[in-house]
Amino acid sequence: MNSKFEDNFKEKGFTKLTLIQEKVYEPLMEGKSVLGLAPTGSGKTLAYLLPLLERVDKAQGVQVVIVAPSQELAAQITEVARQWAKLVDLSVLSLIGGANVKRQIEKLKKAPEVVIGTPGRMLELVENKKLKLHNVKSFVFDEADELLTEQTLISCRSLLSHAPGIVQLAFFSATKSEIFDQLQQWFGIDVATFDVRAEDQTQGIVEHFLVETPVRKRIDTLRKLSNLEEFSALVFFKKVTEIENAADKLRYLGVKVAVLEGQKRQVEREKALRQLRKGEIKLLLTTDVAARGLDIEDLPAVINYDLPKDSNTYIHRVGRTGRMGARGIVVNLGNEHDLRNFRQLVQSENYELNFGMVYKGTLIRTEELEKEPREVRPDSEKEPRRKKQAVQLPTVEKKKYKKRKRDQKNKGMRRKKDNQQDKEI
Repeated sequence: MNSKFEDNFKEKGFTKLTLIQEKVYEPLMEGKSVLGLAPTGSGKTLAYLLPLLERVDKAQGVQVVIVAPSQELAAQITEVARQWAKLVDLSVLSLIGGANVKRQIEKLKKAPEVVIGTPGRMLELVENKKLKLHNVKSFVFDEADELLTEQTLISCRSLLSHAPGIVQLAFFSATKSEIFDQLQQWFGIDVATFDVRAEDQTQGIVEHFLVETPVRKRIDTLRKLSNLEEFSALVFFKKVTEIENAADKLRYLGVKVAVLEGQKRQVEREKALRQLRKGEIKLLLTTDVAARGLDIEDLPAVINYDLPKDSNTYIHRVGRTGRMGARGIVVNLGNEHDLRNFRQLVQSENYELNFGMVYKGTLIRTEELEKEPREVRPDSEKEPRRKKQAVQLPTVEKKKYKKRKRDQKNKGMRRKKDNQQDKEI
């Protein structure tokens, strides 16, 4: 490792390379194409960044291109890359959608050595001949399982078509995808695979809870969770349309929340992430697309308001907490039917899923609550039973009704009848 990198590595408190960093360092330094598979939070960004920066020649134009599936991830990689690139006098430029394209074009004129961005914006700049890739040595596809699908796969291959015929490729992901078995077919290269998912020990202890909650009570459950001590979380939704509705209800209940989704302006999205990192909000409501690959240091929890569609999605969601040895919590909300299907969905991943609930201001396992002894007072402290006394109702005197008028009426009727009989005789 470059001596300047090594010194900075130690200053940041790192004692040794993580397993994926160790495995791919030499191959990347030698210009080989690699596929790196490692758990979320295991240091994949530095795994490709440090060796590739060492291969860059100063003032020779764009030589490293890093492609990310989301604006947030691209911005995050850019922030990390700049910290290390400045140590060796290299410049880094972010090229993402949602940002001012004219400013990006002006900055490209300064010939940065490293560009990081989303495929759509980068392809747009290449086709307009503003981004030139003729000197590129290395292409990196971060969160490759997400990038190499449908339209983004086409965009990525189009980007590569503007680079030299022989270029180093690096693919990194936390989960395996079928596309990885077809890399030679799609990109025409042989790739060395380094899969350390089973061996890596960087992830901290993460507890997975199943909280049985009907849809109508989920907002209130979020409110209860947000009131837990030192608690903040990324909350995952399936649909963007549901996020704003949930945010409005939570704000009405006094919960500090923000929204992270693709329709927001880049400035608003960056602000939302900053608020979560600084602890200014309790909940950041988002979707899988917006939060893919985000690194939020010491994030206490992840909440699945909507359960994920598959086990790979769950792996990426829960990977936002418990990173680099930190502890974390994952809360899955759903009714009995949803949770039963969900357990079957992720059973192959061997997660320990426990039913839980918020009780007395803490999130605990339901089984622990059932084991909690009931408070029993000794006989000497018990109050003696009191005999029930019959309730004496007040006596009510019955009213005596006068029958005088009725008697007089009857008497008159009898007289009338007698007179009629006399006439007949």
